[in-house]
Amino acid sequence: MNYLTGAWTWLTTPANWSGSDGVWQRLVEHLEFTGVCLGLSLLIGLPVAVVLGHLGRGGALAINISNAGRAVPTLALMSVLILTPLGDTSDYWPVVISLTLFGIPPVLTNAYVGIREVDRDTVEAARGMGMTGRQVVFRVELPLAWPLLMTGVRTAAVQLVATATLAAMAGAGGLGRIITAGFDLQSTPQVVAGAVLVALLALLVEGAFALAERALDPMRPARGQPGTESSRRSGLLRRRSLTIGEDL
Repeated sequence: MNYLTGAWTWLTTPANWSGSDGVWQRLVEHLEFTGVCLGLSLLIGLPVAVVLGHLGRGGALAINISNAGRAVPTLALMSVLILTPLGDTSDYWPVVISLTLFGIPPVLTNAYVGIREVDRDTVEAARGMGMTGRQVVFRVELPLAWPLLMTGVRTAAVQLVATATLAAMAGAGGLGRIITAGFDLQSTPQVVAGAVLVALLALLVEGAFALAERALDPMRPARGQPGTESSRRSGLLRRRSLTIGEDL
């Protein structure tokens, strides 16, 4: 309990929030790492998942390779990259590369499964109406796969927020620097305060992406009508997304 009281005292001390080592500065650095790595994960993972899901070929192999990469500890990979010529110039890119590789699997897996679980009869009907492959992807498959696709994005974002604390171990910035500074100073309340900040940020990111998933859902009107095929399909996809989210 004393640690929690000390953490609260640390968090409510204005001096700890200002300056180059303050919470605001570390928060900006943390969000920068998370945003850049999530953006790169999406740029790499989403196109691959959508193409493989649409074609129905090679997806299982890509997902297995991607998931196998998750077995490599992020901190270990970061340490190896820092020892390479890439780490001689900056600590930034080894951290970004490591975290990006960590963020790709949930994006890739969920998007691929979401595309493949779109009702094939619906896809064939769209093709029968004369839609091109690109139109089928953007007008049929992606809207119907939206819940599962966004679950992957949300999962990757939350995981990156939590894992970006490791950037401090490599000498980079972020909220992890508050925790490592607490260890250096042997200040347990500061360590707890840093952990609380990371946990709160992860919850905020989770909530923000959940709201965005609902607000930006292109099939939202159809999914909201009980008893419709879209509603039933949405329910199945959501249950599937929860399963995959738990697996991840």
